[in-house]
Amino acid sequence: MGTDGSGTPDPPGRDAATVRRLTVRALARVEGEGRLDVTVRGDTVEDARLDIYEPPRFFEAFLRGRDFQEPPDITSRICGICPVAYQVSACNALEQACGVTPGPRLLALRRLLYCGEWIASHTLHIYFLHAPDFLGVPDSIALARIDRAAVERGLALKKAGNAILETIGGRPIHPVNVRVGGFYRAPTVEELATLTGTLRAALDAAAETVEWVAGFDFPDVELDPVLVALHDEHRYAIEDGVVRTSGGAQFPAAEFDRHVVERQVPTSTALHARLDGERYLTGPLARFTLNSDHLSPLARRAATAAGLGDECRNPYRSIVVRAVEVLYAVEEALRLIEEYERPEPAVAMEARPGVGHGVSEAPRGLLYHRYRIGDDALIDDAVIVPPTAQNQDAIEADLVARIGEHLDLDDDALTGLCERTIRNHDPCISCATHFLDLRMTRS
Repeated sequence: MGTDGSGTPDPPGRDAATVRRLTVRALARVEGEGRLDVTVRGDTVEDARLDIYEPPRFFEAFLRGRDFQEPPDITSRICGICPVAYQVSACNALEQACGVTPGPRLLALRRLLYCGEWIASHTLHIYFLHAPDFLGVPDSIALARIDRAAVERGLALKKAGNAILETIGGRPIHPVNVRVGGFYRAPTVEELATLTGTLRAALDAAAETVEWVAGFDFPDVELDPVLVALHDEHRYAIEDGVVRTSGGAQFPAAEFDRHVVERQVPTSTALHARLDGERYLTGPLARFTLNSDHLSPLARRAATAAGLGDECRNPYRSIVVRAVEVLYAVEEALRLIEEYERPEPAVAMEARPGVGHGVSEAPRGLLYHRYRIGDDALIDDAVIVPPTAQNQDAIEADLVARIGEHLDLDDDALTGLCERTIRNHDPCISCATHFLDLRMTRS
């Protein structure tokens, strides 16, 4: 039985007037500062709010009045886990505004850099944030005590992703070599070739990772929101594409703000987003469901062997999808390195007044940037819509459903359920070593 926090056992039954309030005052092992508030009346979950109380960071305001070439460096500081996503979405938007498209060699190098981020970020989540939930251990340190080989495999995979980031971007966190129009310096063929041995070993480790996570125990759950991801007719969309939905809609980045509307909620400093008035989900489940036919044959075979069909709406199985995407990103990185021809580092750029829209697929989902450049070549206005803001409504709906199915659980078990439910979605917030401290009040 649970308690009311004072050691008093729960009442044996609950009538319609019984109210349970679950309060998680500080979320950890997620990026940022937030809390969870749940209200249950009788057998009905009235509310489940993922409230973000981290102070606003004002990046969009910081960008106003800056030179049009500065956003990639400034926005990369938004996140230390997925800085390349911010840089690439910014470059895509500003290049569109200026009417410039980098050549295919530069775009291939940009995709290779993005593969490095996918490998590093997904591996961090799989091994060090999410896997402990399935293996009955509190953290990766405890996991290393029972399965040292798994943790060492995860570290090797993350190191491989970081090696790509460092070789192309100059450093693995907040890369400094990305600029609008390309790069400050393009690596030589020989420099990229030094990554090949590490990535070949990583390919085996990635395949083992898919097999490993496929053996976890997954509850039978399906989410119902609209799924949204980028789409490319020729390959698995990573660094650009058109926006596609599971409802059959498709539109370019330039129309994103016609369909997606953000709103302020009174309990959070993070905006919530809706697609044509509906809650929706972006991220690995959406990417896989909408684009699985564009995975490489190797990744597709691994996905099938891991029990994934043509689509996946089970948030617990998102760890399997991420592992498949790691395998794909390693294989894609090897292909890009093999085909690499060193380009000129950047195309010539001149600012022109106008608006540009840019999208890319951050590990956690679609990331949108919009910039308006003035006559003085300075940024007049900036809008950034990150994946977690888009996913918050879907995460809260998932919490309501999961809690409602398990109201018979005591406090500790319900805490674990909340942990897993939120961590399934990998909200893009700062990592810590402990997660929820739940307090329940009944009246």
